[in-house]
Amino acid sequence: MQNDVVLKMRGINISFPGVKALSDVDFTLRKGEIHALMGENGAGKSTLIKILTGVYTKDSGQIFIDTDGTESEITIRSPQDAQNKGISTVYQEITLCPNLTVAENIYISRGEGSLVNWKKMEKDAGALLERLNIPARPRQQLGSCSLAVQQMIAIARAVDMDCKVLILDEPTSSLDEKEVAMLFGLMRDLKAQGVGIIFVTHFLEQVYEVCDRITVLRNGELVGEYEIENLPQVQLVAKMMGKELDDLTDMDKKEFVPVQDAAPVFEASGLTSSDCPNPFDFSISKGEVNGFTGLLGSGRSESVRAIFGADRVTGGKVKVNGKPVKISKPIHAMKHGIGYLAEDRKRDGIIADLSVRENIILALQVLKGFFRPFSRSEAEAFAEEYVKALAIKTASLDTPIKSLSGGNQQKVILARWLLTHPQYLILDEPTRGIDIGTKVEIQKLVLKLAEDGVSVTFISSEIEEMVRTCSRLLVMRDRKIVGELVGPAVQQSVIMKTIAGGGD
Repeated sequence: MQNDVVLKMRGINISFPGVKALSDVDFTLRKGEIHALMGENGAGKSTLIKILTGVYTKDSGQIFIDTDGTESEITIRSPQDAQNKGISTVYQEITLCPNLTVAENIYISRGEGSLVNWKKMEKDAGALLERLNIPARPRQQLGSCSLAVQQMIAIARAVDMDCKVLILDEPTSSLDEKEVAMLFGLMRDLKAQGVGIIFVTHFLEQVYEVCDRITVLRNGELVGEYEIENLPQVQLVAKMMGKELDDLTDMDKKEFVPVQDAAPVFEASGLTSSDCPNPFDFSISKGEVNGFTGLLGSGRSESVRAIFGADRVTGGKVKVNGKPVKISKPIHAMKHGIGYLAEDRKRDGIIADLSVRENIILALQVLKGFFRPFSRSEAEAFAEEYVKALAIKTASLDTPIKSLSGGNQQKVILARWLLTHPQYLILDEPTRGIDIGTKVEIQKLVLKLAEDGVSVTFISSEIEEMVRTCSRLLVMRDRKIVGELVGPAVQQSVIMKTIAGGGD
């Protein structure tokens, strides 16, 4: 092993029933570098990480780690074994205890028996927080810290256990711009101290901001390893997808022209809910793609939850196809042909332990009634149709949805709502945390649905996505609609100006 190499994986293979997940994959991590592990959902990133952290056992291949300047081949039998060997992971979902203090979270499960030297623990935690420039106090309850600081404390815990390899799995997906900058500052400090960092993310711009090298996987195989300066972003996208991608120019957003004097498919006046207290008006026509845009916390998600009846509606009037209706709970919305893909797919979307087939038919079964279940053959036919239509990658229809990649989980939830044949579909962050290839597929699907006459409300934190898909945008600030942009005005500069309060 070269002097600057801390981790080396060679010829890694693993298969699951019906799927070759990794085929002869190599990976090398140097001391004091930030190395991006890139690939579309289903490319094998998570599988490689799980082998490295002892969650999965490889079928064949070798793993070497630097031990005091000497190369040693290792076998990793469990996550605890990986940690003992200096390999630590911080996941997207915080795995610490919010009801405990910062110090307790850093040193939890590391006390000697039942004896805890609280004074020493808090002193050591304070020194660690100061060394890593983390803005938190040892006695502060973890739940009172921002998500970014909680991520940093999870990293501090890993660093304090003498980790040589730190794996950060989608650590920035729930952070705002300032929090991301704070996290990147910590990553650079650890890099300077010689820690090797594996950074798994779907944000391409972040890769080019903080990383030194990139390893790309596709379909369980190694595409290549590249120095960051030698791989322009457009080439990275092409290597991830296995084809050239000309900056999404093949996406043709047709200008929406509503039928004159046609009643909106859905309209609301003075709508309010428990989480959206400011009354707002909203309407959408047949075949239109519109959206709510604004900064995080502006009220985008709260608005569509009020439309769908997901939160307690406290006021306002609603019409569907010109007729007054009452929508105070989701089942009312569903019966009026409205579907809703929620922002948090893990909490409000997938039923993790159910199969792909069961997740797909769930909404249609709710509409039919659970006392009138579909036959196995009907359920199989429904699921097969949409697995094929959306190119969902799964070993079988019986595979638990939790075993699928994030992008394929999202496609299953989309299939669930498409199976109900909605006239109006609400998509809240449908592309968050998924690879660029699946993002493009979902954006194209939205435009195709509109072409077929389905009305779609599309919400995304990425303004470029909103510009590509929406013909009309409602701009929100402080949980109020502060502007409406139509046609040519739907462009990034105008959106930002309106959010900031300098536009109509």
